[in-house]
Amino acid sequence: MAEDHGGFEEVRENLSGNPMRKLLAYALPYWPRLTAGIVASFLTRFARLVPPIVVGAAINRVVTGSGEPGMLARVGLLPSGTIEGEAARLALLQQLVVIAALAYLVRSITRFVSRYLLQSSAQKIQRDLRNDTYDHLQRLSLDFYANHQTGGMMSILNSDVNRLEKFLNTEFRQIIRVVATVGGIAAVLYFWYSKKLALIALAPVPIIGVASWFFLSWIEPRYKSIRETVARLNTRLENNLSGAAVIKAFDRYDFESRRVADQSQEYHDEKVGALRLRRGFFSALRLLTGVVFVVVLLVAGRDIIAGDPNALSAGGVAVFFLYLRRLYSPMRRVGKSANKYQLAKSSAERVFGLLAQEPTVTQPDDPYEPASIGGSVTFDSVEFGYTDDERVIDGVSLDVPAGATVGLAGTTGAGKSTLLKLVPRFHDVDDGSVSVDGRDVREYDLQSLREEVAVVEQQPYLFSGTVAENVAYGDHEVLDGERAGEPAARDRVREAAAAAEAHEFISDLPDGYDTEIGERGIKLSGGQRQRVAIARALLNDPAIIVFDEATSDVDTETEDRIQESLDELIEDRTAFVIAHRLSTIREADRIVVMDDGRIAESGTHADLLAADGEYADLWRGQADRTAAGAD
Repeated sequence: MAEDHGGFEEVRENLSGNPMRKLLAYALPYWPRLTAGIVASFLTRFARLVPPIVVGAAINRVVTGSGEPGMLARVGLLPSGTIEGEAARLALLQQLVVIAALAYLVRSITRFVSRYLLQSSAQKIQRDLRNDTYDHLQRLSLDFYANHQTGGMMSILNSDVNRLEKFLNTEFRQIIRVVATVGGIAAVLYFWYSKKLALIALAPVPIIGVASWFFLSWIEPRYKSIRETVARLNTRLENNLSGAAVIKAFDRYDFESRRVADQSQEYHDEKVGALRLRRGFFSALRLLTGVVFVVVLLVAGRDIIAGDPNALSAGGVAVFFLYLRRLYSPMRRVGKSANKYQLAKSSAERVFGLLAQEPTVTQPDDPYEPASIGGSVTFDSVEFGYTDDERVIDGVSLDVPAGATVGLAGTTGAGKSTLLKLVPRFHDVDDGSVSVDGRDVREYDLQSLREEVAVVEQQPYLFSGTVAENVAYGDHEVLDGERAGEPAARDRVREAAAAAEAHEFISDLPDGYDTEIGERGIKLSGGQRQRVAIARALLNDPAIIVFDEATSDVDTETEDRIQESLDELIEDRTAFVIAHRLSTIREADRIVVMDDGRIAESGTHADLLAADGEYADLWRGQADRTAAGAD
């Protein structure tokens, strides 16, 4: 079986340029905070350079009494010349203590300021990016969701966005640390201690930079593959958890376990391969810096033994090696930062690639926003297919006056549901037009159009929450009132539930309308979910309502009661009813029989029976099955 790649291969193709530059656009609104944080971070790093200098001065001037002026004396913070006498040394020591204390105080304050400003900015950028990505996902057309897996989208919203936040939160500070520490230490060692030893110590810097550049090119394709693999694994896990009942019913534990194990092994192998490359690179960096450390030790020691006048003093050697240790730590971090950068870049490709997706159903430039909609619907020579090489709707023309009830019948796959999805513009026609009140739906403001078209599907989606919240979802004002505990909102919820024949079973639930129904309404039966969905649609008070086999899971008696209520409720609305049970639509003003994307027959129930065509065959077949079941 071919494995699904989560449907996001084309996402990267929609991305031009380096995606990390696009991340900067989300940082720009917070530039004052970021600038202050960066300045504070540089001050922190510079303050960290002071204590080793204090140690060197203490060794040379206080302990050994050397007259070597040292860096602090050259900048006027200490007296120059030889320090003689216990009192003078003690006074100098006190000066050094004050300098060190001030350095640590500055470091503590600036460290807090820099970390708070930079980390809080990273959190704000993460929030904005996740909100924008989610909002963009919601505005994409349904064909996008048909071609992309939920697991892949969840991976982008969670893992990828979180990875970018972590990069901004951690690695951005590390970049500042490298620049400030390496630059500061290089300047101190070269200008105030030993040019020769400084050049030896700094020799690995360009080597590490070039090696890190090549490391990025080596690791990049592996991280792309890892992200695709984890998206497939997430999709498999999400599908299996959602389909737990099916797996149990067919006893496919072993089959699904093998599929998950195979994808887990693929993910393991790719991660281990990248880990091997990464650890090898870091180990090579550590070896390089270790070699340089030994070389500096050898050269410095030989100069001292040989009595070189330019050789470092005891305090100078101590300071040099303290700085050398601090120099190589961020230098080795360059490799890790390069690794984290590549991970973040891979995530940025997916996030901004998703943001680059354009909806196929778009808002018109000058949208039509009517005060109200009458409800007449006209299909004029409609052609539609989900792909270029298929034709689901083939030349359908149908004129439905406002307030009419139209039943749609036909075999599975005849195009009934697809045809009605064109009314609220879930998809756009390939040819022809769909009009509401004589105006092409492509001219309408999308929100205005969809507020007047309610759809109740055979398998309705209910949100995790209470029954009342799911019914109230049909009207945002009622939903807000329900959450605020307003009695008027609950009254409207009850009225809609009663109209859908749902009030009785809801009242029998443990907590009535406040009963938690679980994810996707799993605690309710199929028929109960359908009735809640009908109540939700009725609460929306639409001009046009579509019932897509909306009562297929309820018993005949309940269906009859629902039908009686709906007959009153849809009296002034345009209703489209797709029915498996033809008895549901026998009283419709018009029945349309579809076959292979075309209208095969059209008329009233009596007309179609008299014509003795496809509808009559379907009717007799259902009547025979009902009679056989009764026997």
